[in-house]
Amino acid sequence: MSGHSKWATIKRKKGALDAKRGKLFNTLIKEIQVAARTGGGDMEANPRLRSAVTAAKSVNMPNDNINKAILRGTGDLPGVNYEENSYEGFGPGGAAILVECLTDNKQRTVAEVRHMFSKFNGSLAENGAVSWMFDEKGVLTFSSDVVDEESLLDHVIESGAEDMKADGSMFDVFCAPKDFPEVQAYFEEKDIAVENAEIAKIPQNIHEVEDKDQNTLLKLLDALDDLDDVQKVWANVEIDVDEPEE
Repeated sequence: MSGHSKWATIKRKKGALDAKRGKLFNTLIKEIQVAARTGGGDMEANPRLRSAVTAAKSVNMPNDNINKAILRGTGDLPGVNYEENSYEGFGPGGAAILVECLTDNKQRTVAEVRHMFSKFNGSLAENGAVSWMFDEKGVLTFSSDVVDEESLLDHVIESGAEDMKADGSMFDVFCAPKDFPEVQAYFEEKDIAVENAEIAKIPQNIHEVEDKDQNTLLKLLDALDDLDDVQKVWANVEIDVDEPEE
């Protein structure tokens, strides 16, 4: 299978900066709220909620923020009703891009997304134009600080996951979406700390983007990711970037 989109690695590298400016917390709170609304507030019975809470705790979100987001989702506290929408398009050099959003104003969101595509030499496309290039997979990310590659490979086999891939000091473990709750529970029972767990869009093939287009493409991906209504951005590219400065 193709590797996890390099854009996922880029987002990990800029995650600390996102947290500092509040974008990451806002994104995670929305996801917790929607997960609780659609699947209930019990994390044991709601894998999406469990994954969202795990991601929130991994960036040290206070428990009070997490609990309030759950209660807003279940209706026990008043809150905004967010709608899930996704958009597809092409970036500089022909890169395929998927944008997943949670919004309380669809017209505002699509206008902002379209503007960013246009600003950075991309184009918004119709639904279905890009999504067929990606497979949906459960992805769990681990640090080499908590588990070595050989041990993790044994766990991949025992857990029912499909594959794993090393990415620098991190490991990505892949599984079918239907197996995601069981695989996630397996690693929790083994007390192996997960850096991130999510249902991801994995490109079937990596699209090569010429050097002259890479900088503009990165600006587009970053600008989309920074929009308040955008939850996740997926792209079928592999681009090496430096660690973000503090």
